[in-house]
Amino acid sequence: MVESYNEMASGTGETRPHYRRFDDWLRCQSDDTLTHKRTEADLSFRRVGITFAVYGNDAGTERLIPFDLIPRIIPAHEWQTLQSGLRQRVEALNRFIHDVYHGRDILRAGVIPPEQVLMNAQYRPEMQGVEVPGDIYAHIAGVDVVRAGTPDNGEFYVLEDNLRVPSGVSYMLENRKMMMRLFPELFARNRVAPVEHYPDLLLDSLRAVAPQGVDDPTVVVMTPGIYNSAYFEHAFLAQQMGIELVEGQDLFVEDNLVFMRTTHGPKRVDVIYRRVDDDFLDPLAFRADSTLGVPGLLSVYRAGRVTLANAIGTGVADDKSIYPFVPDMISFYLGEKPILNNVPTYQCRRPDDLAYVLDHLPELVVKEVHGAGGYGMLVGPASTKAEIEAFRARLLSQPAGYIAQPTLALSACPTFVEAGIAPRHIDLRPFVLSSGKGVNMVPGGLTRVALTEGSLVVNSSQGGGTKDTWVLEK
Repeated sequence: MVESYNEMASGTGETRPHYRRFDDWLRCQSDDTLTHKRTEADLSFRRVGITFAVYGNDAGTERLIPFDLIPRIIPAHEWQTLQSGLRQRVEALNRFIHDVYHGRDILRAGVIPPEQVLMNAQYRPEMQGVEVPGDIYAHIAGVDVVRAGTPDNGEFYVLEDNLRVPSGVSYMLENRKMMMRLFPELFARNRVAPVEHYPDLLLDSLRAVAPQGVDDPTVVVMTPGIYNSAYFEHAFLAQQMGIELVEGQDLFVEDNLVFMRTTHGPKRVDVIYRRVDDDFLDPLAFRADSTLGVPGLLSVYRAGRVTLANAIGTGVADDKSIYPFVPDMISFYLGEKPILNNVPTYQCRRPDDLAYVLDHLPELVVKEVHGAGGYGMLVGPASTKAEIEAFRARLLSQPAGYIAQPTLALSACPTFVEAGIAPRHIDLRPFVLSSGKGVNMVPGGLTRVALTEGSLVVNSSQGGGTKDTWVLEK
């Protein structure tokens, strides 16, 4: 395993101060006890239906996302820095999205090449000049953060911005519920900041962006349906917020308004928390073959008579080809230096960057700019010569479709695996909520863990698991 920062222990093996109470408890637990508790957690998750659908060769199967019993613990002062950096970043991203659909000041200033935005597959010309409540486009952002560095010095970096339909928050909430059920004594010993109020915060944020003049908005969660990999989360959040879960066929447009079919007749819908991709939202405006959307939805949205969260066209800001420019956005719109840095990134569309990447493929991580879920990427140090050469050919044929980054020594956290307790690499996805009234988040997020020894890929689709994330109160 790459020598990296360990969240629990210093380079000399000494337990870090914020982990000491937990470590004292852990030393008193036998492997048999932890195995029994893990089995109990798996059975409970399966009974509740906390699974995700698998696509590809195993299509149609459902899997549990493995849950690890050892939490990732963040001290209060570190969380304060993370929170400030995330708020700053999401505010700049929202300003950027508004700008590229209106004045395009950042493009005219030459900060970002116009073709990077206007020719981007995620840019939606239909959104040009459209006003949205509070100028908020990314109402819910899931920002992937990693810590990298040496065993004695780790620094946080933003790895990716997820602004389209970010998922995973249900696992954050269910992981906490499970830990409190399995180990109540730990929460008596440690001052862990709560996360269970997230659904209330989310509902407040959604209600705050209702169309002008709507005082008591009807909010719904729109899902593609039961075959979507994140369907459990869609149903879970609707239930937790006490609102309706709908599919496109449950909604219709009339008199330039959106209505929901109910047993009591049509009911106007004001805010749609949509978990359906742009392309499938309205067959009259985007993909004509979509059976998931609502015919005429875009016209109501453009008229300001329904709010979509997240906004159509938000994906232009989380495309990996735009990611390298986020620090410049922060400087341009806010006049500030980024609190959280990007991972250094090579843009393969640039000849010099491409030449460097081709010369150093065995050392780099190369990603498709439109890729997601850990697919379409090369992890150089973990790849064979044949895989590297095959990727080289892809890069040469379409360099603009890729970015590359150094292979970071991601921080590791003790994890209960088959061989016992061992370090495994992790990342963190906090969830940031924006409305016209400000930017909010619960203290914590979803910690994902690469369960295979030495692996840096934490995605559930690639065999990763999750942990509860504790932010300690002062």
